[in-house]
Amino acid sequence: MAGGAFVSDGGGGGSYEGGVTGFVIITCIVAAMGGLLFGYDLGISGGVTSMEEFLSKFFPEVDRQMHNAKRETAYCKFDNQLLQLFTSSLYLAALVSSFAASVVTRKYGRKISMFVGGLAFLIGALINAFAVNVAMLIIGRLLLGVGVGFANQSTPVYLSEMAPAKLRGALNIGFQMAITIGILIANLINYGTSQMARNGWRVSLGLAAVPAVVMVIGSFVLPDTPNSMLERGKYEQAREMLQKIRGADNVDEEFQDLCDACEAAKKVEHPWKNLFLQAKYRPALAFCSAIPFFQQFTGINVIMFYAPVLFKTLGFADDASLISAVITGVVNVVSTLVSIYAVDRYGRRILFLEGGIQMIICQIIVGSLIGAKFGTTGSGTLTPATADWVLAFICLYVAGFAWSWGPLGWLVPSEICPLEIRPAGQAVNVSVNMFFTFLIGQFFLTMLCHMKFGLFYFFGGMVLIMTIFIYFLLPETKGVPIEEMGRVWKQHPFWKRYIPDDAVIGGSEETSVKEV
Repeated sequence: MAGGAFVSDGGGGGSYEGGVTGFVIITCIVAAMGGLLFGYDLGISGGVTSMEEFLSKFFPEVDRQMHNAKRETAYCKFDNQLLQLFTSSLYLAALVSSFAASVVTRKYGRKISMFVGGLAFLIGALINAFAVNVAMLIIGRLLLGVGVGFANQSTPVYLSEMAPAKLRGALNIGFQMAITIGILIANLINYGTSQMARNGWRVSLGLAAVPAVVMVIGSFVLPDTPNSMLERGKYEQAREMLQKIRGADNVDEEFQDLCDACEAAKKVEHPWKNLFLQAKYRPALAFCSAIPFFQQFTGINVIMFYAPVLFKTLGFADDASLISAVITGVVNVVSTLVSIYAVDRYGRRILFLEGGIQMIICQIIVGSLIGAKFGTTGSGTLTPATADWVLAFICLYVAGFAWSWGPLGWLVPSEICPLEIRPAGQAVNVSVNMFFTFLIGQFFLTMLCHMKFGLFYFFGGMVLIMTIFIYFLLPETKGVPIEEMGRVWKQHPFWKRYIPDDAVIGGSEETSVKEV
Protein backbone atom coordinates (compact mmCIF):
# COMPACT_ATOMS: atom_id res chain seq x y z
CA MET A 1 0.00 0.00 0.00
CA ALA A 2 1.24 3.45 -0.83
CA GLY A 3 2.33 5.67 2.00
CA GLY A 4 -0.34 8.31 1.60
CA ALA A 5 -0.59 11.07 -0.97
CA PHE A 6 0.29 14.70 -1.53
CA VAL A 7 -2.36 17.02 -2.90
CA SER A 8 -1.08 20.06 -4.71
CA ASP A 9 -2.49 23.52 -4.19
CA GLY A 10 -4.38 23.55 -7.43
CA GLY A 11 -8.12 23.44 -7.73
CA GLY A 12 -10.89 25.62 -6.51
CA GLY A 13 -9.26 26.81 -3.34
CA GLY A 14 -6.29 28.26 -5.18
CA SER A 15 -8.41 30.52 -7.39
CA TYR A 16 -10.69 31.99 -4.74
CA GLU A 17 -10.70 35.79 -4.57
CA GLY A 18 -9.52 37.62 -1.47
CA GLY A 19 -7.09 36.63 1.21
CA VAL A 20 -6.33 37.03 4.89
CA THR A 21 -7.90 40.08 6.52
CA GLY A 22 -7.24 41.65 9.89
CA PHE A 23 -10.88 41.05 10.71
CA VAL A 24 -10.68 37.28 10.27
CA ILE A 25 -7.40 37.05 12.22
CA ILE A 26 -8.86 38.97 15.17
CA THR A 27 -12.04 36.88 14.97
CA CYS A 28 -10.08 33.62 15.02
CA ILE A 29 -7.90 34.80 17.92
CA VAL A 30 -10.96 35.66 20.02
CA ALA A 31 -12.67 32.37 19.12
CA ALA A 32 -9.54 30.39 19.92
CA MET A 33 -9.74 31.68 23.48
CA GLY A 34 -12.20 28.82 23.96
CA GLY A 35 -9.06 26.71 24.17
CA LEU A 36 -8.16 28.55 27.36
CA LEU A 37 -11.02 26.73 29.08
CA PHE A 38 -9.58 23.33 28.25
CA GLY A 39 -5.95 24.32 28.76
CA TYR A 40 -6.45 26.02 32.11
CA ASP A 41 -8.25 22.98 33.46
CA LEU A 42 -5.62 20.57 32.14
CA GLY A 43 -2.92 22.54 33.92
CA ILE A 44 -4.72 23.44 37.13
CA SER A 45 -5.97 20.03 38.27
CA GLY A 46 -2.53 18.41 38.58
CA GLY A 47 -1.13 21.28 40.63
CA VAL A 48 -4.13 21.41 42.95
CA THR A 49 -4.06 17.65 43.58
CA SER A 50 -0.42 17.94 44.66
CA MET A 51 -1.19 20.65 47.29
CA GLU A 52 -1.16 19.20 50.81
CA GLU A 53 -3.92 21.51 52.13
CA PHE A 54 -6.23 20.34 49.35
CA LEU A 55 -5.37 16.67 49.89
CA SER A 56 -5.76 16.82 53.68
CA LYS A 57 -9.18 18.51 53.36
CA PHE A 58 -10.75 16.37 50.64
CA PHE A 59 -8.53 13.28 50.23
CA PRO A 60 -6.92 12.53 53.61
CA GLU A 61 -6.18 8.92 52.65
CA VAL A 62 -3.92 10.12 49.81
CA ASP A 63 -2.21 12.53 52.18
CA ARG A 64 -1.47 9.65 54.55
CA GLN A 65 -0.23 7.46 51.68
CA MET A 66 2.10 10.19 50.47
CA HIS A 67 3.79 10.46 53.87
CA ASN A 68 3.88 6.73 54.63
CA ALA A 69 7.11 5.91 52.83
CA LYS A 70 7.42 2.54 54.56
CA ARG A 71 4.15 1.21 53.15
CA GLU A 72 4.01 2.79 49.73
CA THR A 73 6.47 2.57 46.86
CA ALA A 74 7.34 5.70 44.91
CA TYR A 75 5.12 4.52 42.07
CA CYS A 76 1.99 4.24 44.28
CA LYS A 77 2.05 7.44 46.37
CA PHE A 78 -1.03 8.94 44.72
CA ASP A 79 -2.94 5.79 43.70
CA ASN A 80 -6.50 6.66 44.78
CA GLN A 81 -9.64 6.25 42.67
CA LEU A 82 -11.55 9.12 44.30
CA LEU A 83 -8.67 11.54 43.69
CA GLN A 84 -8.49 10.41 40.08
CA LEU A 85 -12.27 10.85 39.77
CA PHE A 86 -11.84 14.52 40.72
CA THR A 87 -9.61 14.94 37.67
CA SER A 88 -11.40 12.63 35.24
CA SER A 89 -15.07 13.39 35.94
CA LEU A 90 -14.81 16.55 33.83
CA TYR A 91 -13.99 14.53 30.72
CA LEU A 92 -16.89 12.13 31.23
CA ALA A 93 -19.27 15.12 31.31
CA ALA A 94 -17.55 16.57 28.24
CA LEU A 95 -18.12 13.29 26.39
CA VAL A 96 -21.88 13.32 27.04
CA SER A 97 -22.32 17.06 26.41
CA SER A 98 -20.48 16.91 23.07
CA PHE A 99 -23.46 15.06 21.55
CA ALA A 100 -25.89 17.74 22.70
CA ALA A 101 -23.42 20.35 21.47
CA SER A 102 -23.43 18.86 17.97
CA VAL A 103 -27.20 19.41 17.71
CA VAL A 104 -26.98 22.97 19.06
CA THR A 105 -24.06 23.77 16.75
CA ARG A 106 -25.93 22.65 13.66
CA LYS A 107 -29.38 24.10 14.45
CA TYR A 108 -28.47 27.36 16.17
CA GLY A 109 -24.93 28.12 15.05
CA ARG A 110 -21.41 27.93 16.43
CA LYS A 111 -21.74 31.06 18.58
CA ILE A 112 -24.55 29.62 20.72
CA SER A 113 -22.46 26.55 21.51
CA MET A 114 -19.58 28.80 22.57
CA PHE A 115 -21.91 30.77 24.86
CA VAL A 116 -23.33 27.63 26.52
CA GLY A 117 -19.82 26.27 26.99
CA GLY A 118 -18.51 29.47 28.57
CA LEU A 119 -21.51 29.81 30.90
CA ALA A 120 -21.33 26.20 32.14
CA PHE A 121 -17.59 26.55 32.72
CA LEU A 122 -18.11 29.79 34.68
CA ILE A 123 -20.68 28.21 37.02
CA GLY A 124 -18.51 25.12 37.52
CA ALA A 125 -15.44 27.23 38.37
CA LEU A 126 -17.35 29.14 41.05
CA ILE A 127 -18.73 25.94 42.62
CA ASN A 128 -15.21 24.49 42.79
CA ALA A 129 -13.78 27.64 44.32
CA PHE A 130 -16.32 27.56 47.17
CA ALA A 131 -16.41 23.77 47.61
CA VAL A 132 -16.70 22.43 51.15
CA ASN A 133 -16.90 18.71 50.33
CA VAL A 134 -16.02 16.22 47.62
CA ALA A 135 -19.58 16.24 46.23
CA MET A 136 -19.31 19.98 45.44
CA LEU A 137 -15.94 19.39 43.80
CA ILE A 138 -17.35 16.67 41.54
CA ILE A 139 -20.48 18.71 40.64
CA GLY A 140 -18.28 21.65 39.73
CA ARG A 141 -16.04 19.41 37.64
CA LEU A 142 -19.07 17.99 35.80
CA LEU A 143 -20.21 21.52 34.88
CA LEU A 144 -16.68 22.34 33.74
CA GLY A 145 -16.94 19.24 31.57
CA VAL A 146 -20.13 20.51 29.95
CA GLY A 147 -18.26 23.73 29.15
CA VAL A 148 -15.33 21.87 27.65
CA GLY A 149 -17.65 19.62 25.60
CA PHE A 150 -19.46 22.58 24.03
CA ALA A 151 -16.30 24.65 23.51
CA ASN A 152 -14.32 21.80 21.95
CA GLN A 153 -17.25 20.95 19.69
CA SER A 154 -17.80 24.46 18.31
CA THR A 155 -14.47 26.28 18.37
CA PRO A 156 -12.39 24.11 15.97
CA VAL A 157 -15.30 24.02 13.50
CA TYR A 158 -15.71 27.81 13.77
CA LEU A 159 -12.01 28.38 13.10
CA SER A 160 -11.89 26.02 10.13
CA GLU A 161 -14.91 27.69 8.52
CA MET A 162 -13.71 31.27 9.02
CA ALA A 163 -10.14 30.77 7.82
CA PRO A 164 -9.11 30.83 4.14
CA ALA A 165 -7.86 27.44 2.93
CA LYS A 166 -4.23 28.53 2.59
CA LEU A 167 -4.04 29.61 6.25
CA ARG A 168 -6.64 27.31 7.77
CA GLY A 169 -4.00 25.25 9.56
CA ALA A 170 -2.24 28.17 11.24
CA LEU A 171 -5.46 29.90 12.31
CA ASN A 172 -7.06 26.67 13.52
CA ILE A 173 -3.97 25.87 15.57
CA GLY A 174 -4.76 29.07 17.44
CA PHE A 175 -7.14 26.81 19.39
CA GLN A 176 -4.27 24.53 20.43
CA MET A 177 -2.12 27.59 21.12
CA ALA A 178 -4.79 28.85 23.52
CA ILE A 179 -4.81 25.41 25.19
CA THR A 180 -1.05 25.54 25.73
CA ILE A 181 -1.22 29.11 27.05
CA GLY A 182 -4.00 28.04 29.41
CA ILE A 183 -1.82 25.18 30.68
CA LEU A 184 1.15 27.51 31.21
CA ILE A 185 -0.96 30.13 33.02
CA ALA A 186 -2.40 27.40 35.24
CA ASN A 187 1.09 26.11 36.10
CA LEU A 188 2.27 29.62 37.00
CA ILE A 189 -0.83 30.22 39.13
CA ASN A 190 -0.36 26.87 40.89
CA TYR A 191 3.21 27.82 41.74
CA GLY A 192 2.06 31.18 43.11
CA THR A 193 -0.90 29.85 45.10
CA SER A 194 1.21 27.03 46.57
CA GLN A 195 3.11 29.74 48.47
CA MET A 196 -0.10 30.98 50.13
CA ALA A 197 -0.60 30.02 53.77
CA ARG A 198 -4.23 29.01 53.24
CA ASN A 199 -6.78 28.44 50.48
CA GLY A 200 -4.33 28.62 47.61
CA TRP A 201 -6.25 25.77 45.94
CA ARG A 202 -9.45 27.87 46.03
CA VAL A 203 -7.73 30.67 44.14
CA SER A 204 -6.38 28.21 41.56
CA LEU A 205 -9.78 26.64 40.94
CA GLY A 206 -11.70 29.93 41.07
CA LEU A 207 -9.53 31.68 38.49
CA ALA A 208 -10.92 29.25 35.91
CA ALA A 209 -13.79 31.75 35.79
CA VAL A 210 -11.56 34.22 33.90
CA PRO A 211 -11.28 32.29 30.60
CA ALA A 212 -14.96 31.40 30.97
CA VAL A 213 -15.89 35.10 31.07
CA VAL A 214 -13.72 35.69 27.98
CA MET A 215 -15.59 32.89 26.20
CA VAL A 216 -19.02 34.25 27.15
CA ILE A 217 -18.17 37.79 26.02
CA GLY A 218 -16.56 36.47 22.84
CA SER A 219 -19.71 34.55 21.93
CA PHE A 220 -21.62 37.86 21.85
CA VAL A 221 -19.13 39.88 19.79
CA LEU A 222 -18.02 37.26 17.27
CA PRO A 223 -19.81 37.01 13.91
CA ASP A 224 -21.28 33.71 12.80
CA THR A 225 -19.59 31.79 9.99
CA PRO A 226 -20.90 31.89 6.39
CA ASN A 227 -21.36 28.11 6.54
CA SER A 228 -23.54 28.35 9.63
CA MET A 229 -25.62 31.17 8.11
CA LEU A 230 -26.23 29.11 4.98
CA GLU A 231 -27.33 26.13 7.05
CA ARG A 232 -30.06 28.36 8.50
CA GLY A 233 -31.10 29.89 5.16
CA LYS A 234 -29.44 33.31 5.58
CA TYR A 235 -27.97 33.53 2.08
CA GLU A 236 -27.46 37.30 1.77
CA GLN A 237 -25.96 37.58 5.22
CA ALA A 238 -23.67 34.65 4.41
CA ARG A 239 -22.43 36.33 1.21
CA GLU A 240 -21.83 39.62 3.04
CA MET A 241 -19.92 37.86 5.80
CA LEU A 242 -17.82 35.95 3.26
CA GLN A 243 -16.96 39.23 1.52
CA LYS A 244 -16.00 40.75 4.86
CA ILE A 245 -13.75 37.93 6.04
CA ARG A 246 -12.07 37.56 2.62
CA GLY A 247 -11.70 41.32 2.04
CA ALA A 248 -13.05 41.05 -1.53
CA ASP A 249 -16.30 41.85 -3.35
CA ASN A 250 -16.00 39.00 -5.82
CA VAL A 251 -16.44 35.83 -3.79
CA ASP A 252 -18.79 34.16 -6.28
CA GLU A 253 -16.77 30.99 -6.75
CA GLU A 254 -16.19 30.26 -3.07
CA PHE A 255 -19.77 31.24 -2.20
CA GLN A 256 -21.12 28.88 -4.87
CA ASP A 257 -19.02 26.04 -3.47
CA LEU A 258 -20.39 26.78 0.00
CA CYS A 259 -23.96 26.85 -1.36
CA ASP A 260 -23.45 23.56 -3.19
CA ALA A 261 -22.15 21.96 -0.02
CA CYS A 262 -25.02 23.44 1.99
CA GLU A 263 -27.65 22.17 -0.45
CA ALA A 264 -26.11 18.72 -0.29
CA ALA A 265 -26.15 18.94 3.50
CA LYS A 266 -29.83 19.87 3.61
CA LYS A 267 -30.72 16.69 1.76
CA VAL A 268 -29.17 14.71 4.59
CA GLU A 269 -31.85 14.00 7.20
CA HIS A 270 -29.86 11.67 9.41
CA PRO A 271 -26.23 12.87 9.63
CA TRP A 272 -25.34 10.41 12.42
CA LYS A 273 -26.76 7.43 10.55
CA ASN A 274 -25.03 8.50 7.35
CA LEU A 275 -21.70 9.09 9.06
CA PHE A 276 -21.66 5.56 10.44
CA LEU A 277 -23.31 3.67 7.58
CA GLN A 278 -22.47 5.38 4.28
CA ALA A 279 -19.19 4.30 2.73
CA LYS A 280 -18.30 7.75 1.36
CA TYR A 281 -17.95 9.03 4.94
CA ARG A 282 -15.70 6.14 5.98
CA PRO A 283 -12.46 8.21 5.84
CA ALA A 284 -14.00 11.00 7.94
CA LEU A 285 -15.32 8.50 10.50
CA ALA A 286 -11.99 6.69 10.65
CA PHE A 287 -9.97 9.82 11.35
CA CYS A 288 -12.53 11.48 13.63
CA SER A 289 -12.32 8.31 15.74
CA ALA A 290 -8.69 7.24 15.41
CA ILE A 291 -6.94 10.61 15.76
CA PRO A 292 -8.47 11.57 19.15
CA PHE A 293 -7.96 7.99 20.39
CA PHE A 294 -4.31 8.05 19.41
CA GLN A 295 -3.86 11.61 20.71
CA GLN A 296 -4.69 10.49 24.23
CA PHE A 297 -2.52 7.39 24.01
CA THR A 298 0.56 9.45 23.24
CA GLY A 299 0.55 9.78 27.03
CA ILE A 300 0.53 13.57 26.89
CA ASN A 301 -2.13 14.02 29.56
CA VAL A 302 0.08 12.06 31.93
CA ILE A 303 2.36 15.08 31.64
CA MET A 304 -0.22 17.83 31.30
CA PHE A 305 -2.63 17.23 34.16
CA TYR A 306 -0.48 15.06 36.39
CA ALA A 307 2.88 16.80 35.86
CA PRO A 308 3.33 18.07 39.46
CA VAL A 309 2.10 14.74 40.85
CA LEU A 310 4.40 12.82 38.50
CA PHE A 311 7.42 14.93 39.40
CA LYS A 312 6.67 14.54 43.13
CA THR A 313 6.38 10.79 42.58
CA LEU A 314 9.85 10.84 41.03
CA GLY A 315 11.28 12.59 44.07
CA PHE A 316 11.18 16.26 43.09
CA ALA A 317 10.49 18.60 46.04
CA ASP A 318 7.15 20.43 46.19
CA ASP A 319 8.45 23.65 44.62
CA ALA A 320 10.65 21.75 42.18
CA SER A 321 7.70 19.69 40.92
CA LEU A 322 5.64 22.82 40.23
CA ILE A 323 8.58 24.64 38.62
CA SER A 324 9.21 21.59 36.41
CA ALA A 325 5.56 21.72 35.33
CA VAL A 326 6.01 25.40 34.44
CA ILE A 327 9.08 24.53 32.35
CA THR A 328 7.16 21.89 30.38
CA GLY A 329 4.36 24.44 29.95
CA VAL A 330 6.76 26.97 28.41
CA VAL A 331 8.12 24.30 26.06
CA ASN A 332 4.55 23.44 25.09
CA VAL A 333 3.72 27.05 24.13
CA VAL A 334 6.94 27.68 22.19
CA SER A 335 6.70 24.40 20.30
CA THR A 336 3.10 25.12 19.28
CA LEU A 337 4.44 28.28 17.58
CA VAL A 338 6.60 25.98 15.47
CA SER A 339 3.47 24.18 14.32
CA ILE A 340 1.72 27.45 13.48
CA TYR A 341 4.69 28.40 11.31
CA ALA A 342 5.13 25.01 9.62
CA VAL A 343 1.67 23.50 9.16
CA ASP A 344 0.65 25.50 6.08
CA ARG A 345 4.17 25.57 4.66
CA TYR A 346 5.21 21.94 4.97
CA GLY A 347 1.90 20.19 5.60
CA ARG A 348 0.31 17.98 8.22
CA ARG A 349 1.98 14.64 7.46
CA ILE A 350 5.59 15.70 8.03
CA LEU A 351 4.70 17.16 11.45
CA PHE A 352 2.80 14.02 12.46
CA LEU A 353 5.67 11.76 11.41
CA GLU A 354 8.57 13.77 12.87
CA GLY A 355 6.72 14.41 16.12
CA GLY A 356 5.85 10.74 16.45
CA ILE A 357 9.47 9.58 16.04
CA GLN A 358 10.64 12.18 18.56
CA MET A 359 8.05 11.09 21.14
CA ILE A 360 8.90 7.39 20.73
CA ILE A 361 12.58 8.02 21.45
CA CYS A 362 11.85 10.23 24.46
CA GLN A 363 9.37 7.79 26.03
CA ILE A 364 11.89 4.96 25.80
CA ILE A 365 14.68 7.07 27.33
CA VAL A 366 12.50 8.43 30.19
CA GLY A 367 11.24 4.93 30.99
CA SER A 368 14.78 3.58 31.01
CA LEU A 369 16.09 6.37 33.28
CA ILE A 370 13.26 5.85 35.77
CA GLY A 371 13.63 2.07 35.60
CA ALA A 372 17.36 2.29 36.26
CA LYS A 373 16.80 4.35 39.43
CA PHE A 374 13.59 2.89 40.85
CA GLY A 375 13.49 -0.60 39.32
CA THR A 376 10.32 -2.60 39.89
CA THR A 377 10.26 -2.07 43.66
CA GLY A 378 9.82 1.70 43.51
CA SER A 379 12.59 2.25 46.03
CA GLY A 380 15.37 4.64 45.23
CA THR A 381 15.96 8.30 44.51
CA LEU A 382 16.82 10.40 41.50
CA THR A 383 20.18 12.11 41.64
CA PRO A 384 20.10 15.79 40.60
CA ALA A 385 21.82 14.91 37.31
CA THR A 386 19.36 12.12 36.50
CA ALA A 387 16.42 14.35 37.45
CA ASP A 388 17.69 16.98 35.01
CA TRP A 389 17.92 14.41 32.23
CA VAL A 390 14.41 13.14 32.96
CA LEU A 391 13.07 16.69 32.80
CA ALA A 392 15.02 17.40 29.59
CA PHE A 393 13.63 14.38 27.74
CA ILE A 394 10.12 15.03 29.03
CA CYS A 395 10.48 18.55 27.56
CA LEU A 396 11.63 17.09 24.23
CA TYR A 397 8.66 14.75 24.32
CA VAL A 398 6.28 17.66 25.01
CA ALA A 399 7.87 19.61 22.14
CA GLY A 400 7.30 16.71 19.74
CA PHE A 401 3.66 16.49 20.78
CA ALA A 402 3.11 20.26 20.67
CA TRP A 403 4.02 20.58 17.00
CA SER A 404 2.33 17.37 15.89
CA TRP A 405 -0.42 15.42 17.67
CA GLY A 406 -1.41 18.35 19.89
CA PRO A 407 -2.61 20.88 17.31
CA LEU A 408 -3.16 18.44 14.44
CA GLY A 409 -5.34 16.23 16.62
CA TRP A 410 -7.89 19.06 16.53
CA LEU A 411 -7.13 20.52 13.10
CA VAL A 412 -7.38 17.43 10.90
CA PRO A 413 -10.77 16.11 12.13
CA SER A 414 -12.27 19.61 11.86
CA GLU A 415 -11.18 20.09 8.24
CA ILE A 416 -11.95 16.73 6.64
CA CYS A 417 -15.72 16.43 7.24
CA PRO A 418 -18.26 17.54 4.59
CA LEU A 419 -20.72 20.18 5.83
CA GLU A 420 -23.64 17.73 6.03
CA ILE A 421 -21.91 15.61 8.68
CA ARG A 422 -19.49 18.18 10.15
CA PRO A 423 -21.17 18.67 13.55
CA ALA A 424 -21.64 14.91 13.90
CA GLY A 425 -18.03 14.27 12.90
CA GLN A 426 -16.76 16.86 15.35
CA ALA A 427 -18.97 15.35 18.07
CA VAL A 428 -17.35 11.96 17.43
CA ASN A 429 -13.93 13.61 17.59
CA VAL A 430 -14.66 15.37 20.89
CA SER A 431 -16.46 12.42 22.49
CA VAL A 432 -13.71 9.92 21.62
CA ASN A 433 -11.12 12.41 22.85
CA MET A 434 -12.98 12.99 26.10
CA PHE A 435 -13.71 9.30 26.71
CA PHE A 436 -10.07 8.31 26.48
CA THR A 437 -8.98 11.42 28.38
CA PHE A 438 -11.36 10.21 31.10
CA LEU A 439 -9.81 6.73 31.06
CA ILE A 440 -6.26 8.08 31.24
CA GLY A 441 -7.23 10.55 33.97
CA GLN A 442 -9.07 7.92 36.01
CA PHE A 443 -6.52 5.12 35.77
CA PHE A 444 -3.09 6.64 35.07
CA LEU A 445 -1.96 6.73 38.71
CA THR A 446 -3.17 3.14 39.13
CA MET A 447 -1.38 2.13 35.92
CA LEU A 448 1.79 3.82 37.18
CA CYS A 449 1.48 1.88 40.44
CA HIS A 450 1.18 -1.47 38.65
CA MET A 451 3.12 -1.02 35.38
CA LYS A 452 5.82 1.14 36.97
CA PHE A 453 8.44 2.45 34.52
CA GLY A 454 7.01 0.08 31.89
CA LEU A 455 4.13 2.53 31.49
CA PHE A 456 6.42 4.82 29.49
CA TYR A 457 7.32 1.92 27.18
CA PHE A 458 3.58 1.26 26.76
CA PHE A 459 2.94 4.80 25.57
CA GLY A 460 6.03 4.67 23.36
CA GLY A 461 4.64 1.54 21.68
CA MET A 462 1.31 3.27 21.11
CA VAL A 463 3.05 6.23 19.45
CA LEU A 464 4.85 3.79 17.14
CA ILE A 465 1.50 2.29 16.05
CA MET A 466 -0.10 5.68 15.42
CA THR A 467 2.90 6.93 13.45
CA ILE A 468 2.60 3.93 11.11
CA PHE A 469 -1.15 4.61 10.82
CA ILE A 470 -0.50 8.20 9.73
CA TYR A 471 2.22 7.19 7.27
CA PHE A 472 -0.01 4.81 5.34
CA LEU A 473 -3.50 6.28 5.66
CA LEU A 474 -3.46 10.07 6.05
CA PRO A 475 -3.27 12.09 2.81
CA GLU A 476 -1.93 15.64 2.84
CA THR A 477 -4.73 18.20 3.30
CA LYS A 478 -2.65 21.38 3.23
CA GLY A 479 -4.32 24.14 1.19
CA VAL A 480 -7.40 22.08 0.24
CA PRO A 481 -10.75 23.90 0.74
CA ILE A 482 -12.99 22.01 3.18
CA GLU A 483 -15.78 21.72 0.60
CA GLU A 484 -13.41 19.97 -1.84
CA MET A 485 -11.93 17.44 0.60
CA GLY A 486 -13.72 14.65 -1.28
CA ARG A 487 -11.13 14.98 -4.05
CA VAL A 488 -8.38 14.15 -1.56
CA TRP A 489 -10.00 10.88 -0.52
CA LYS A 490 -10.92 10.00 -4.12
CA GLN A 491 -7.27 10.14 -5.14
CA HIS A 492 -5.84 8.27 -2.16
CA PRO A 493 -4.79 4.69 -2.99
CA PHE A 494 -6.68 3.20 -0.05
CA TRP A 495 -9.66 5.49 0.56
CA LYS A 496 -10.65 5.94 -3.11
CA ARG A 497 -12.62 2.68 -3.02
CA TYR A 498 -15.16 4.29 -0.66
CA ILE A 499 -15.70 7.58 -2.52
CA PRO A 500 -18.27 7.73 -5.37
CA ASP A 501 -17.77 10.21 -8.20
CA ASP A 502 -20.76 12.32 -7.15
CA ALA A 503 -19.16 12.96 -3.75
CA VAL A 504 -16.42 15.05 -5.36
CA ILE A 505 -17.11 18.79 -5.58
CA GLY A 506 -15.10 20.85 -8.07
CA GLY A 507 -12.78 19.91 -10.86
CA SER A 508 -10.69 17.07 -9.67
CA GLU A 509 -8.60 17.23 -12.78
CA GLU A 510 -6.98 20.38 -11.46
CA THR A 511 -5.50 18.59 -8.49
CA SER A 512 -2.63 16.23 -8.99
CA VAL A 513 -1.69 13.49 -6.58
CA LYS A 514 1.76 12.10 -6.06
CA GLU A 515 2.70 9.05 -4.07
CA VAL A 516 5.01 9.67 -1.17
